[in-house]
Amino acid sequence: MNQLRILALFAALLAGCSQPSEKIVVATAANVQYVMKEIQREFEKESGKKIEIVVASSGKLTTQIREGAPFDIFVSADTKYPEEIFRNGGSDLKPEVYATGALVLWSKDIAQTDLKAALLATVAIKKIAVPNPQTAPYGEAAIQALKALKLYEQTEKKLVFGESIAQTAQYITTGSAEAGFNALSIVLSPEMKGKGHYVVVDSTLYKPIQQAAILLKHSESSPKKASSEQFYQFLYSAKAKAIFKRYGYK
Repeated sequence: MNQLRILALFAALLAGCSQPSEKIVVATAANVQYVMKEIQREFEKESGKKIEIVVASSGKLTTQIREGAPFDIFVSADTKYPEEIFRNGGSDLKPEVYATGALVLWSKDIAQTDLKAALLATVAIKKIAVPNPQTAPYGEAAIQALKALKLYEQTEKKLVFGESIAQTAQYITTGSAEAGFNALSIVLSPEMKGKGHYVVVDSTLYKPIQQAAILLKHSESSPKKASSEQFYQFLYSAKAKAIFKRYGYK
C-alpha cells in the first residue's frame, strides 16, 4: 500500500498540477508509525496544516529518496541513513537525533517469566522473527544482541526476516514465529498493547539506536517549505518529546 501511495505521489508531480498539494509528506520508519500518528494529530490541530505519512523500513525509504520520491521530511530509525542523504546533497541541514529507541524480545504465547534469550536456542523455538538487518536498524540491533549473547550460531537458521518492523510484528502477533525482536514503541502502541508478552533487551548488548530526522531538499522548491520547516521543528518540541516518552523512547 505504501508503494502505491508513493507511485500516486510521483504521478501527481508528473501531472504538473497547477495547484500543488500543501500536504507535508513525511517518510516515516516503521517503528515510529504509531508515535507519528499522535504527533500528526497534535500538529494538525495546532497548525491547521495537513500531513501525509508514508511508512516503510529506513533503508527502503532512503532508496526511494535517492530515486526522487517527493518526501519533505525523513524520520529514520537510525542516524546512518539521514547522514548518507545529507552527504549526498539531499539536505542543506545536518540530521538531528530526536530519540533513542529500545529493543524487545516479544512472543504471542510464551509467558513473560519464560521469555529469555537462552530459550531461542532450544527446540521450543523453531522460528525467530527479526526485521531485515540490511534495511531496518532494529534488525541490526537484534543480530548484535544475539552475537553478544553467543546465541547467533545456534539461532541463525531459525531467523525469519521481515521487510520492516511492521511485518515482523505481524509474524509475532499471528504466531507465525514463536518469538521475535521488535521495537518497544510497537509493543506499547494502542494497536499492539496486550498482544502477547515482551521483555526489554539489555541495551548494552547492541549499539544505541539513535534515531534522526532530516529536512529534505524537496521542500525547498515547493510552496510548502515553511510548513515543512514548521513540522520539522515540532518534532523536537516539548509536546512531541512527551509523546515519544510514552512509547518508550529516551
